[in-house]
Amino acid sequence: MANHKSAFKRIRQSNVKRLHNRYYAKTARNAVKKLRETEEKNEAQALFPKVCSLLDKLAKKNIIHKNKAANLKSKLAKHVNALA
Repeated sequence: MANHKSAFKRIRQSNVKRLHNRYYAKTARNAVKKLRETEEKNEAQALFPKVCSLLDKLAKKNIIHKNKAANLKSKLAKHVNALA
């Protein structure tokens, strides 16, 4: 257990950051899942830029890795373009 006042503060801060990161990562996963389940091309094209923007923001804030964001965006673009 922590012995210094600063260590207690660091524990509090890391807990807040962890919860914040979990919330946004989960939100992104849900958005990606929703886009993947979409079968309507127009709806998917409308949703795609929003999901890409969300992934870019998470990558910028180091919540997810930039390469992971790029891979997800690439796969989602492929999915959207494949819809009839």
